[in-house]
Amino acid sequence: MPARETPPGECPQCWQHAHDRRAHRHLGPREDCPQCVDHMINGHPYLVPKKKSSWW
Repeated sequence: MPARETPPGECPQCWQHAHDRRAHRHLGPREDCPQCVDHMINGHPYLVPKKKSSWW
């Protein structure tokens, strides 16, 4: 499954780990992903910026 581009306003790591099965393939059953745990504790490093609204 090819990686999709991260949509605006989303965290690239969260998006990849949620939509790409290869990210957690190396883990055993009921084993936590160290990257995800660190990410949940320390927060998002950055978010993909949203496009400016052209409404106004």
